[in-house]
Amino acid sequence: MATFFSFFKIGPHGLNLGGTELSKFSVVTGYLCKNKMGQSLQRIDEGRKFLPEEIGQNATLPPRSLGLRCFAASRVSVEQTEQSFTKTSQVDELKNLSTFLFSTEIGGQVKVFVGKKSVKYVVDIEVSSLQLSSDDSRLVLSGGLYRSDRDIKNMIIETPFKVRSSSELALELEFEAKEVPCYFSFLLKASSNANSSGSEIRSQTKSSFCVPIGFDQGCPAPLGLSFSTGGSMNFAVYSRNAESLVLCLYDDNASEKHALELDLDPIVNKTGDIWHASIEGAWTFVSYGYRCKGNRDTFHAERVLLDPYAKIIGSSIPNHHESGLLLKHLGRLMKEPAFDWTGDVFPNIALEKLVVYRLNVMRYTEDKSSKLPADVGGTFSGVTEKVQHFKDLGINAVLLEPICTFDEQKGPYFPCHFFSPTNLYAPSNGSVSAINSMKGMIKNLHANGIEVFLEVVFTHTAEGGALQGLDNSSYYHKTGIEDSEARNALNCNHPVVQQLILDSLRHWLTEFHIDGFCFINASCLLRGFHGEHLSRPPLVEAIAFDPVLSMAKIIADFWDPYDMMPKEMRFPHWKKWAEMNTKFCTDIRNFFRGKGALSSLATRLCGSGDIFSDGRGPAFSFNFIAKNFGLPLVDLVSFSNAELASEISWNCGEEGPTSKTAVLERRLKQIRNFIFILYISQGVPVLNMGDECGQSSGGSPSYGSRKHLDWNAMTTGFGIQTTKFISFLSSLRIRRSDLLQKRNFLKEENIEWHGSNQSPPGWEDPTCKFLAMTLKADKVEGQLNPEVSELKGDLFIAINGADKTETIILPPPPEGMAWRRIVDTALPYPGFFSVDGKPVREQMVGLVAYEMKSRSCTLFEVCNDNS
Repeated sequence: MATFFSFFKIGPHGLNLGGTELSKFSVVTGYLCKNKMGQSLQRIDEGRKFLPEEIGQNATLPPRSLGLRCFAASRVSVEQTEQSFTKTSQVDELKNLSTFLFSTEIGGQVKVFVGKKSVKYVVDIEVSSLQLSSDDSRLVLSGGLYRSDRDIKNMIIETPFKVRSSSELALELEFEAKEVPCYFSFLLKASSNANSSGSEIRSQTKSSFCVPIGFDQGCPAPLGLSFSTGGSMNFAVYSRNAESLVLCLYDDNASEKHALELDLDPIVNKTGDIWHASIEGAWTFVSYGYRCKGNRDTFHAERVLLDPYAKIIGSSIPNHHESGLLLKHLGRLMKEPAFDWTGDVFPNIALEKLVVYRLNVMRYTEDKSSKLPADVGGTFSGVTEKVQHFKDLGINAVLLEPICTFDEQKGPYFPCHFFSPTNLYAPSNGSVSAINSMKGMIKNLHANGIEVFLEVVFTHTAEGGALQGLDNSSYYHKTGIEDSEARNALNCNHPVVQQLILDSLRHWLTEFHIDGFCFINASCLLRGFHGEHLSRPPLVEAIAFDPVLSMAKIIADFWDPYDMMPKEMRFPHWKKWAEMNTKFCTDIRNFFRGKGALSSLATRLCGSGDIFSDGRGPAFSFNFIAKNFGLPLVDLVSFSNAELASEISWNCGEEGPTSKTAVLERRLKQIRNFIFILYISQGVPVLNMGDECGQSSGGSPSYGSRKHLDWNAMTTGFGIQTTKFISFLSSLRIRRSDLLQKRNFLKEENIEWHGSNQSPPGWEDPTCKFLAMTLKADKVEGQLNPEVSELKGDLFIAINGADKTETIILPPPPEGMAWRRIVDTALPYPGFFSVDGKPVREQMVGLVAYEMKSRSCTLFEVCNDNS
């Protein structure tokens, strides 16, 4: 690059040209009076071959007989200067003025002013100090307008310059607004009256002079679509290995055909590995996408790709299969809609106090039994309408299955994009209504004291996802991944992908007020560039220490949607990451089918110290029994055939549906046991949608077999008693938060283990299936307030996983106190739980005995003896 005076601002500008069909244009010639610029302005390299060699000979032919095409040249450079010098009155009248300065191959300078006057675009060209031979009596401009190398049409503009002085010539061209944005590429022809064809004069790099009209080079940041205060739109997208990029603009969301394409030049429109351009915001275009050109093995030049950073996505456009194109989504050319967050406050609930309900937005209310209008059921607005159900259950956090645009055939765990909610969950299937209704849902939930978490998938994309085709070698793994996944496995720890993930998380937090994120298939976040395991993965560490995400809950879930199986692993957490506790699920299921060890049960009850004693605590354990993959809760006690071995289920004596009373009672007890253990264990209970009313998948563990929530099931006997039981346990956790909602592990003096007759538990006996424990309330607070001390009595929990009845001996209560039975899962409804509790009397001096039925759980609390 040349050296300029310090008061000039320099920016790169050059073009990669092709041709496109043009409408009418007008040419106006005239003088331009301008002060000379200092001779220290050296050459500005700009280069593109404008026409084939024959253009000089063919230039005078009728426009439609030329078969004209423009070709891109090798890497060259051009510099754009700001208008820091005196211009003519005509130039001063132009708006959004850009100025370009070129050197010619024979010396002299060409200055081009591009701006807008009224509704037209004006190109003012000045030629100075050009050394022409004595035989050349005139200078002619020969040029044309181009946008891309598609739809090549014939078009030539040829007009002479006017002489201002012996060393300066000038020319003004006007173009209708409908002809831009485009490029104007031209060369000079010096000719005599005897030789009309003349000699061609190009830039110092032996290529044409070229300037953009109606658009500019843009900025590399921020990525995606952004708007300036003046209304122009800036486009920026990452692609290191694309040789060229084409911006495709559409004026109809339903059209498969773009209205306009703009080639982005790697010199002008690329900074580092970011391609960028800007156009004025007054156009009628409504959506956009990109085409990438490069190595045919990795780039498909015909495929229109979605901007990975698009914030608003239009409806998908089905491409013709014979064209070889996939279903495509397009970014919308519009600002994100304004939303009134006035009065919204993040609930900021402590981890240990959370009670989570996982749901799928569509399945939650789309069933007619929800009694919601058709345009509300199955949407974010539908969730808002059913917020009372969460409150009835005592839920204070909802975990939404992935809500980003996804592959509709494979489901929400195969995302196409990471910055926008899917239009499927909008009341009108529109992108703007999806955004507004989701924000409205979150604001409503916050107002009811309920946090909102998102499940996010950053380890793979759907086939044809937003990143595929842009730069696969950067965005995706190349080796070390199973063949079935290789094409879709994101290279999460690549710096560019890491930045995209962080930007996505910040976007959901700042723009949508999301409270936390659950990372599906989190084990893949630990993969390096070649699939190797990283002990200190940059992405996981960056999320843990990101200042914007500092208040968000971040949860690792090791379930892999490809094989539908959870994993167990050590996850680097920096005392920030919580985890979906798969061991809790497997150990509790095993125990209640008669195969688990007492030590494993005790570990899970006390907060899984084997996982979370490394600087975190039980509050980082998100416990679950059933999930949205695998068997739902009711099926865990109804199906256990050979094909379901990995589900660790037990059918309670008969496979599938039955009318046998004994089997049904056993199943009912097991469901109560699971829910009871989930809520009284240290950690965060996670309830799955439909488990509160016995929703079944018919024994299929497939995610696709999950049904829409049947709201009529809430009014059945099972639905009523189960929802009331869950509500009671939620209240119990709050009332006894001193023992059941611990951020840190219980102290040794706060817990005591028992066998059935107050003897030590049979830790070493694999046949022993009975375990009891006393949770002792801390009395320090009660010394100052006797009333509080009375409310904070000890808890006694007993779990009988055997097929036989056990007689348990409760420890002696303090003087003036008595044991009250709060829960016994073997009793019939409504007596199996009680808010006030039923007093349990001594059967012998100083001792209280209680008979526990087989496969049941009990809870006793020390209370005032008022009876």
